[in-house]
Amino acid sequence: MPRLRVLIGIAVTLMLEQPAAAEDFLAGTKLYSDVARYASFGSHRFGSPGDRATADWIAAELLAAGFGVELQPVVLGRQYFVDRATAQVDGATVEATPFWWPPENGNSFRLTAPVAREGEVAGKILWVELPYDRGAYLGPAHRAAITQAVARGPAAILLTIGNPGDDRFAYNVTQEDKPWPVPVMVVAGKDRGVFERAIASGVPVTLDVVGRYEQNVVGRNVVARLGASKRSAIVVSTPMTGWYNCVCERGPGIANFLALARTVAAEKLPGDFLFVATAGHEIGHGGMELFLKQGAPPPQDTLLWVHFGASNACFAWTAGPEGFTTEHKVDTALRFMVLSPSAAPLVSETFAAIEATRLVAEKQAVGELRDVQAAGYPNFLGMAGLHRFFHTPADDLRTTSPEILEPVARAFADAVRRAVERGERAFK
Repeated sequence: MPRLRVLIGIAVTLMLEQPAAAEDFLAGTKLYSDVARYASFGSHRFGSPGDRATADWIAAELLAAGFGVELQPVVLGRQYFVDRATAQVDGATVEATPFWWPPENGNSFRLTAPVAREGEVAGKILWVELPYDRGAYLGPAHRAAITQAVARGPAAILLTIGNPGDDRFAYNVTQEDKPWPVPVMVVAGKDRGVFERAIASGVPVTLDVVGRYEQNVVGRNVVARLGASKRSAIVVSTPMTGWYNCVCERGPGIANFLALARTVAAEKLPGDFLFVATAGHEIGHGGMELFLKQGAPPPQDTLLWVHFGASNACFAWTAGPEGFTTEHKVDTALRFMVLSPSAAPLVSETFAAIEATRLVAEKQAVGELRDVQAAGYPNFLGMAGLHRFFHTPADDLRTTSPEILEPVARAFADAVRRAVERGERAFK
């Protein structure tokens, strides 16, 4: 018995002295839990409660990882906040979204009028349909279509924008875009039959909107720093805000961003690291614009800029008799790896297993990487894309999973490790 007690004592001592296994921050389950946390904050429009909660959460996570963190105020000239927006037809109520930017003198209104597509539309609600263009930003063609519709004299415009999810689609806009002269209300293609019946029967439609403009709206970038060496900086960025809940549009990028930050800190990678989560993406890239002017290291002092853009790990979906069902694979046709020519060798090594269309950005990047490239940063890589429910209310937790999140996070971490190890040699 004494010998047994000695052996047990030795075993217990060895167990207590055994270092705990390092946490794997790049594991799919960990990434998905961060996506779920992001989803829990609800709508992520700039200046909303969900936007503020997201910034607080990301700041707390980076602080816990060991970074020095600051919240950089981002002031945008205007934002429109919606409390309620519906179209009511013969007892049926359809959810609607005001098309940014709404008329400044029509923050809230209630309008009842017939719907028309053709003929004389003065005083009526004109129904306009825009085709799907796989774009995220309001462009000249959209403006021209609305301007032509307004010229016909309608009291308001009912707008359907084509998209694979057949839902209410929203385009990113800028602070410089002018408000529409009349209300423009976006409704889902899946509700098309309601308005077709209204036209056929002559039953009027009631547009009911409660909203308000606010000026000089304050949001925040989350800026985190780690390291104080003389080596060139590595900057890592991701947007936080967007239309609706934007779960797979923003969530995977934010999960990758946090996982990379925790990994950099836990592995004590040498060098200067600067992580920034930006606000205001959907209404002018205001957060990134500010950070590039105040906070970002100059291009000559930056080894690499890594960007986690939209929809980097989202499911492909197939239409079936009971709606859309996931194919349990990534929609790689709509996923893009965007990189500077100098980063091509590094991306070839570390992203070989990641299916995505390569865009070597000699002239034009996408999303907020456009701002980074325009500012003169020579070495950058990032991922961005679309998915079936992109920019619509249906973008929720069903759109991603641990299995498709993990490979992307590991590839980005591997790229950063090799960049740190090789320095400037990684880009020659």
